[in-house]
Amino acid sequence: MSWQAYVDTSLVGTGNLDRAAIFNTQGTSVWASSHGFTVSPAEIKEVIASYSDTSDVKKIQSGGFRIAGEKYMTIKADEKSVYGKKGKEGIVIVKTHQAILVTHYPETVQPGQATNTVEQLGDYLMGVGY
Repeated sequence: MSWQAYVDTSLVGTGNLDRAAIFNTQGTSVWASSHGFTVSPAEIKEVIASYSDTSDVKKIQSGGFRIAGEKYMTIKADEKSVYGKKGKEGIVIVKTHQAILVTHYPETVQPGQATNTVEQLGDYLMGVGY
């Protein structure tokens, strides 16, 4: 399956997400993206930095983060996942061995449905070496 097919079918195609992008783990290359979902280099670098931040309270937790120009309050930030909320919509980011899945869910979707969709794809990709 192509990276764009993962975005179109396994992420947005589920109806649990409305936008998604897949980056390499350095954030230097966009492998696939939903039309109009633009994550800036500075935004993805901030997320990547959070994965190596070993502080008790990570910088991304205290200050939130931006994706596609919108500011989100951090709900979770660990070595695998970053979750953010803005009102009833949110962001779910999952890091695998070689990729970072950056997704957005609208206010009409329950956060648990969105996180399960992204986490399951992340687990699958890690299981096959990505």
